[in-house]
Amino acid sequence: MRSVGACLLSRNALHYNSSQLIEDGMTAPAERMRIMRERRRRRGLRELRLIVPDARSETIRSRIAAQVARLSRKSELAALDWIEGVSEFDADEAR
Repeated sequence: MRSVGACLLSRNALHYNSSQLIEDGMTAPAERMRIMRERRRRRGLRELRLIVPDARSETIRSRIAAQVARLSRKSELAALDWIEGVSEFDADEAR
């Protein structure tokens, strides 16, 4: 078994830092999340949380069905034509 000191040399998801240990030898979950967020910020990343409607809910499904029923076929086809047009903008170039 590797010693805790070996963690300093390895590249893994859990980085060892003796000043952040609690009594049982592990960092608290909130502290690990804070450390992870700081590490991601240094890499230029930002956490993004999305709240979306729960499609398992019958109420939500009914509301979405009602909204879909009110869509105009003509305007939806125009939107799809536009999407296809811009997606083919550079189709001749190598990807």
